[in-house]
Amino acid sequence: MPKTLNPLQIVADRWQPSARFVQRAAFACVVMGVVIVVTGGAVRLTQSGLGCPTWPTCTEDSLTPTPEMGINGVIEFTNRMLTYVLCAIVGVAIVAARARAPRRRPLTRLGWAQFWLIASNGIIGGITVLTGLNPYIVALHFLAATALLTVAVVMWHRSGEGDDEPRDLVARPVRQLSWVLIASTVLLILVGTVVTGSGRHAGDASKNVHRIPLDWREVTQLHVDFVYIVIGLTIALWFVLRAVKAPAVPRRRTAELFAVLMFQGVIGYVQYFNDEPEVVVGAHMFGSCLVWIAVLRVFLSLRDRGEQPVVPAPADGHEAVPAQPAGASSR
Repeated sequence: MPKTLNPLQIVADRWQPSARFVQRAAFACVVMGVVIVVTGGAVRLTQSGLGCPTWPTCTEDSLTPTPEMGINGVIEFTNRMLTYVLCAIVGVAIVAARARAPRRRPLTRLGWAQFWLIASNGIIGGITVLTGLNPYIVALHFLAATALLTVAVVMWHRSGEGDDEPRDLVARPVRQLSWVLIASTVLLILVGTVVTGSGRHAGDASKNVHRIPLDWREVTQLHVDFVYIVIGLTIALWFVLRAVKAPAVPRRRTAELFAVLMFQGVIGYVQYFNDEPEVVVGAHMFGSCLVWIAVLRVFLSLRDRGEQPVVPAPADGHEAVPAQPAGASSR
């Protein structure tokens, strides 16, 4: 029976990327995940959400925006095109992870998970346009982008560690505190989407865009309450890590999270007391990405999977290649 040709296997037979290249490709996915969130916010803040009034084409008769649609059509269409850039970068990460020896299936699975999240979020984006920027669909669109960013961060972290069974670096109660921090941050993000859905930036200049029927200032106060909860948990976690003499990395990551929260808090107050200027709102969305990344990095730093196994460098000076685990398949 003839052997089935696998394109990824063909690439792996001819190219051996370095561990650093795989890490950089995974990091590029994180960067693009942030870019997608921020540019999506720019579409809303410039009232370009319906710059292309239909989907998947820009108009009923044209794939691209027409001159009559002005800058709003260009902004919306450009954001759509960034999805293909994101797909290309994720594709590079998948191929690099697959070609790296020894093969690490968790990394390729995380890469493919990003691909399918991009595809599903593209469909959600289309539904957002077709429903006239329904705020609940807009919120789902943002949450799907956050899920993509989550997987990208996990892949980036996993690309720098081994595949041993995870070993906790702190006691179970400390890990549980980190879970509470994760849950509180998720609620913070969820309430933030309600603030967006009820606030003044509907995404289009039309007065017919539906909004969540809540007082956005009251929802903002709830959002601020969760900010204080997350800050309090971060401070508590830092003191606990010091008390139990945790490794330096988790303590440093927790301090970094606190710094990001302070940065985001300043932006949030400037935004609130200046009637939500567009540039500051955009900076706040960027800050929300940094907060979530920092929270994930704290959580992931509390366990260890060992180092990536390597064999001594060959005499020709090429980079050392990780040792093939015993019994591993060549495919």
